[in-house]
Parts: sequence; C-alpha cells; structure tokens
Amino acid sequence: MKRTALTLADGRELIYFDERDDVVRDQPDRRELPPPPPASQLRYDPLTGEWVALAVHRQTRTFLPPAEQCPLCPSTADRLSEIPASDYAVAVFENRFPAFSGRVVEEPAEMTPFTPVRPGHGRCEVVCFTDDHHASFASLPPRRVRTVLDALADRTEVLGGLDGVEQVFCFENRGVEIGVTLHHPHGQIYAYPFLPPRTRSLLAAARRHAERTDGRNLYADVLAAERAAGDRVVATNEHWTAYVPAAARWPFEVHVAPHRPVPDIPALTEAERDAFGPLYLDLLRRFDGLFDSPMPYIAAWHQAPVRVDRELGHLHLQLFSIRRAADKLKYLAGSESGMGVFINDIAPERAAELLRAA
Repeated sequence: MKRTALTLADGRELIYFDERDDVVRDQPDRRELPPPPPASQLRYDPLTGEWVALAVHRQTRTFLPPAEQCPLCPSTADRLSEIPASDYAVAVFENRFPAFSGRVVEEPAEMTPFTPVRPGHGRCEVVCFTDDHHASFASLPPRRVRTVLDALADRTEVLGGLDGVEQVFCFENRGVEIGVTLHHPHGQIYAYPFLPPRTRSLLAAARRHAERTDGRNLYADVLAAERAAGDRVVATNEHWTAYVPAAARWPFEVHVAPHRPVPDIPALTEAERDAFGPLYLDLLRRFDGLFDSPMPYIAAWHQAPVRVDRELGHLHLQLFSIRRAADKLKYLAGSESGMGVFINDIAPERAAELLRAA
C-alpha cells in the first residue's frame, strides 16, 4: 500500500491509500474555499455524566446531492470535488463539517455551576472506500477491503497519538433510513476527546468480570461461549467469527470478532487482516439478501481506548440494521429513546438462522 498525504485548499489534510506503488498523487486542490469551522463546543450533562457536542456549523453540510455533484467522486475538468485526483483507491480526508477538530476557540468555563464547557477538541475524517459512486462496500473485492482496513489501522495510530484524544471510532453508515447525507460509499472516523458512554459501559462490565475471574477478558469469554453454543454463529473462518449476540438489541445485529484478543485494528496480524475481508463481504451480502434489497446498516468498530484500560478491550465490529422486515423499520421510540431499554422484535437465534439461509 502506498500512502500519499497532501493539503487541500482550506488547509485540511487528504491522504491517498493506493494499491500500486507507481501511482503519482500530485494533483493540487484548485478550489477557493473558506477557512474550516472552529471546533464544536462540549457541554457536560450533570444528570447523566455525559458530554454533548454542539456543532452548529453541521446544519449547513451537504445533503444528498445528485451523483453529478457528489463531493466524494474524483474531480474532473468541469467539476472540482474533495478529491483532486481523477481516480483513487481509498482516500481519507478531514471532514469539512466536523463534530470535533483541532481548531479550538476559547470557551466559557461553564454554562451553570453544574454544566462545565470545553472545546470539542479532536478530529473527524471521511474514508472513501472507492471512486465508484454507484458501488457499495459489499461489492468491493477482498483486496480493497484489506486496503480499507490498512487505512483504518493507519488513521487509528495517527489519531490516537494526538494530544487529548481518548478513543478512535471507525464506522460506516449506509442507507437513507440510517440518515446518510451522501450516497457515495464511505465511512467516517471520530477521534473523541473523552470516552463515549458505550465504551464506558463496556469497560465497566469488563472490569467487573476481570475482578471476579482473576483477570480474564470478558469479550473473549463471551466469544468462546457463542462459538461453543453455535446456534447464533452466522459465519466463521480460521481467524474471525460472526455471530448474533444472545442479547441483541437490534432486529439484525452481528458481531464480527477476531479469535485472538487484540485492542484495536493496528494490532491485527497480516493473516488476520487478510481473513477479515472474505468473511465480512459474505456477511454484508447476506444482509442485502435478507429482503432482496440494499440493507440500511451501521458498521461500528469497537476499539480499546487510547490511554486507559486497553487490556480490558477486545476489538470487534458491530454490524446492525434498523430494518426488521421488508417493509418495516425499527424505530427508537419511548422505551429505547426515553429510558434506554431496548425491545427486540426478532429473537437472536431466528435472526442468525435467517442470515445463514440468506
């Protein structure tokens, strides 16, 4: 993989990840762009102990443009995009409308004595999987999946080394039902300046398990139990297993985990990285085959925090959809949104059975 970094017209960074060493990436960004917005503002919720980001500039971000105006397609002589080159394999750049960035401004110390305020320091990046606007992740060849994984490993290491970053989160949103604002196949990376609530919850459970079991890894034990039970396993190979969690929250939810406990994507071996693509592509095609239509989904990489409790983590990808039937979506209504108690309409065993048959 060849890595080439350059600077866009407004000072943001763009990195090409190419599968050929002879590719030259020296096309300049010929656009005239305003300066990037300042970082968001973080406000602390004293009732939940969680941080909320206010990024008001995101209200004006690009929303579902037609294909001929897509900002993630390669530039042409008649149209300039976020990608100056006329083609690319994988490209990563700083989000033009970031929720977190290093462009901090001075903030008030607090909104009330109970609500401290601080800048939304961090970084948000866009990961373009292919220059083909009409493709999908499921249509990528295994070699491209490997390139994407290597790019995510690169960015996890770099962003994790930034001052103040506590966790690096790589993810893909797919489908208008999920809320995507661009159709071009792409993912995102958030470098958080705090530990998100989901991570704090996972770490708390892992810590309790380690204390009860003389240091055993909770996720590794759960993965071993699911593999032994077998009825919720969807697919497996030498290095990875894809299974529906016994307490799945979503109608169709699958965890894809390496058999060897590792904290994050950079820690994967060459063999583990090669083995991920074929299994994951098969899983995505099963998702699309469930209802014979493109499945809206979120694919979320859960990595260990950058600075603390890394021994408690176990890298895994959580893939889930809000579609519960061909013509029905799972909405987060009163119980889920108001109280955080999920009610699943499909038994995990049945979901696994349907995915195996798809």
